[in-house]
Amino acid sequence: MSASRLPQGGRIDRSRQIAFTFDGRAYQGHPGDTLASALIANDRLLMGRSFKYHRPRGPVTAGAAEPNALVTIGSGGRRQANTRATMVELSEGLAATSQNRWPSLDFDIGAVNGLLSPFLSAGFYYKTFMWPAPFWEKVYEPLIRRAAGLGRASHEADPDAYEKLWAHCDLLIVGAGPAGLAAALTAGRAGTRAILLDENPQAGGSLLGDTGRRIGAETADAFADAALRELADMPHVRVLPRTTAFGWYDDMVFGAVERLPPGSPMPERLWRIAARRAILATGAEERPLVFGGNDVPGVMTADAALAYARRHGVAVGSRVAVFAQSDAGAHAARALEAAGVGLAAVIDTRAEATDPGLSAPFFPGAVVAGASGGKRLRAVTLRLPSGEERTIEADALAMSGGFSPRIHLACHRGGKPRWSEAHSAFLAPEALGPLSLAGSANGAMTLAECLDEGARAASAALTDWGIAAPPARFGPVEGDLSGAPAKPVWRIAAPKGKAFVDYQNDVHLADLGLAVREGFAHVELAKRYTTNGMATDQGKLSNVNAIGILAEARGLSPAEVGTTTFRPFYTPVSFGALTGVAKGRDFQPVRRSPLHGWAERNGARFVETGLWYRSAWFPRAGETHWRESVDREARTVREAAGLCDVSTLGKIEIFGADAATFLDRIYCNGFAKLPVGRARYGVMLREDGMIYDDGTTSRLAEDHFVMTTTTALAAGVLAHLEFYAQTVWPELDVRLASSTDQWAQMALAGPRARDILSQVVDGDLSDEAVPFMAARAVTLFGGRLEGRLFRISFSGELAYEIAVPAGYGEAVADALMAAGAPHGICPYGAEALGVLRIEKGHVTHAEINGTVTAADLGMGRIVSRTKPDFVGKHMLEREGLTAPGRPALVGVQPLDPATSFRTGSHIHKKGADATLENDQGYVTSSCFSPHIGSTIGLALVAGGAERHGEEVLVWNGLAGEFTPARLCAPCFVDPDNRRLHA
Repeated sequence: MSASRLPQGGRIDRSRQIAFTFDGRAYQGHPGDTLASALIANDRLLMGRSFKYHRPRGPVTAGAAEPNALVTIGSGGRRQANTRATMVELSEGLAATSQNRWPSLDFDIGAVNGLLSPFLSAGFYYKTFMWPAPFWEKVYEPLIRRAAGLGRASHEADPDAYEKLWAHCDLLIVGAGPAGLAAALTAGRAGTRAILLDENPQAGGSLLGDTGRRIGAETADAFADAALRELADMPHVRVLPRTTAFGWYDDMVFGAVERLPPGSPMPERLWRIAARRAILATGAEERPLVFGGNDVPGVMTADAALAYARRHGVAVGSRVAVFAQSDAGAHAARALEAAGVGLAAVIDTRAEATDPGLSAPFFPGAVVAGASGGKRLRAVTLRLPSGEERTIEADALAMSGGFSPRIHLACHRGGKPRWSEAHSAFLAPEALGPLSLAGSANGAMTLAECLDEGARAASAALTDWGIAAPPARFGPVEGDLSGAPAKPVWRIAAPKGKAFVDYQNDVHLADLGLAVREGFAHVELAKRYTTNGMATDQGKLSNVNAIGILAEARGLSPAEVGTTTFRPFYTPVSFGALTGVAKGRDFQPVRRSPLHGWAERNGARFVETGLWYRSAWFPRAGETHWRESVDREARTVREAAGLCDVSTLGKIEIFGADAATFLDRIYCNGFAKLPVGRARYGVMLREDGMIYDDGTTSRLAEDHFVMTTTTALAAGVLAHLEFYAQTVWPELDVRLASSTDQWAQMALAGPRARDILSQVVDGDLSDEAVPFMAARAVTLFGGRLEGRLFRISFSGELAYEIAVPAGYGEAVADALMAAGAPHGICPYGAEALGVLRIEKGHVTHAEINGTVTAADLGMGRIVSRTKPDFVGKHMLEREGLTAPGRPALVGVQPLDPATSFRTGSHIHKKGADATLENDQGYVTSSCFSPHIGSTIGLALVAGGAERHGEEVLVWNGLAGEFTPARLCAPCFVDPDNRRLHA
């Protein structure tokens, strides 16, 4: 008895042979084979070992839901573990190895776990590894970590390139079986932009290789080929085989991964598809039956046995028994016999089932109580209605326990499946808006229904969008399957041997019963207690059976038990596909400021700060060290003027009648009464009362504000605002938009700033006309350009920030430099900006480290005491956040100006030993100040506000530095702010 290649049939190229290896042994297959079909054709059904018991396993499906036939393919950086042999296209030289076995697949020492199965029941981890406690770190955890996982990932870099693309269409159709093809033909004939996806190398689904059913004058197989040829001739229709839609996201965006054919320049391509309307025509997954020994290699679904025969010309055995609980069994038996596959028996659980009239014996009302054979099936034990048991020799068993519509994508946005007694299955949620379902995914049972539903779904979706698309019409279907679903059989009573529900994790019938008895009967708890549905197939085969078994045990219906949560990804997606080209130097996109070219022309040295390249300093001739350039730039700003690119700061436009109210709740200080034309420094807190970000927000109109954020948190702050606008205060009329990339913004600082700016910006710029913290729209160059002017300062000098449309940034910067040349202007970079801000005691995220409050940074006065509420208000009242001795912001200066200290150094009391136990805080920022003539720094020190003047030790254990220093006020330059208000 053996599996073999059929003499004819299948959609393979028999004129060519492909050489490949499995576990080092050479085999032959044909183009069109999968690794699984080629191995079966070579009479190799044993392809893997189960996770817990290391039981021998063969393929139970022919597609993406496969839990057993997991292999590792490739080597080096191209090594891919846990690859489904049922989805691997055969290619010349393919090298595959089995997993989770030692020393070999045929002889696996791990199989001894089967003898220990009484001690490895559901929840054994929780019961076994608790005592004795010292064993956890020394024994249990190392053993568990060593045993965890199936295949082994490569530690080498992946040498391949991957691609990420966007696509847009009027109609996206997921699944190219009968319903999907009917929908695509309807859309294509109406001239609609449509995309048709299918996860298999050949589109067509159940029609492929089907010569038994006819659609009009053609066989089902020929109909599929004709439909695909017609679609290929339509320039507005794109057919993507080998492409799996793995997620449905907001705004009708779908994620899909395309596996490219063997020999392509890249292995995978990730698609982000934006669709106006979408149809899920994903078909249905055939459920296994739960009986003793249902995991023996050679036991598989009837759909799988049919697929191997029809698509690959492979007989899964020479004597195949068919075991079903509906007419699907008789249909599969007829098709297998017609394909040339020998039958051993047809078993139907229904006493009233009709004899299909085949050569094999028929057993109505009977069940398979057990299957035997070890590494491959040898026989099945029938239990007849009379109770008598009979053994039948069989080398394969095709089982059909009903069908579960593949509705995962329809549930990715929070919808829950609904149980249908009429279909004996879970159907998709209702009212999915622009997403609809058709065919078996919608519960249709017959080919005629699938074709009709697909055409009508496409017509309705496009009509809803305003496109006239009459449903495609097809001829009558002959040889169709009966559409009557049968009552499900969740388990076979008194199984002979273990009856498995989740094949990969070795969850069997008794495990689920134990979960119910021990109080873990809720479907989510049972999943975690037994690990059912937590395998690589994520329960595609096991979940519905498990739900049915739990329902029976609890005396409930499957509707009352419910399902676990469906989330992306539908099938595993490689990191390479998700990463695309974002690796190495391209790991993240390089962002250049609108003033990048201006900075380059002025000789800037750039530094990566987050996603941006920022100008760090601007060396001049004769300057041999970066500190020389930075010192000069800082002195020039204090003495004359400097121009700095601040375009990378986040900019968020806030509109709406309730924008002021919204900001009043976001910030801890008040914004509701901020006059139009004014800016205010704001501090926003997290819910726990800690500072999240700071910056200025300006009111340009009653209903229009512009917020400035730190560079690093531009995206985070926008997400923070969107969360509160959409979920906490949805009643507020407020709208948000990022405008960071739309503006080139530059800071002009120094005592000559007003004189220089007045040559470029129109209008009166006097202190009376544009006071400190003014913000307004302005014109430049005699009205030729519009921009925004803010009188704000990060340097502590008289300063302005000018924002102009990004495309004009370099021209405006050049004009300011020309106007400032007689005044001694210079460009200055981020390093000099850091010196100026430390001299002034201005904080950045070096100080806003996620553990500080406004009071810790000396800004307690700006926290409103009168506002009824704002984010973080009530958590500020916690005892720990008001306790004396909290780390507070101070300045630090060495006693000897010739010495220095570094950022990150620890603060200790004078005379204390240099140990972490004596730690008083640390230096958050430091620099050499050309105005003070020494290193200075900012630090967070315990009780720092009361310790000004205290001598301390600054200790850096890594550098071996011990620097006597003095704590002082954090503002080193112009503490009265006279320069600021000049």
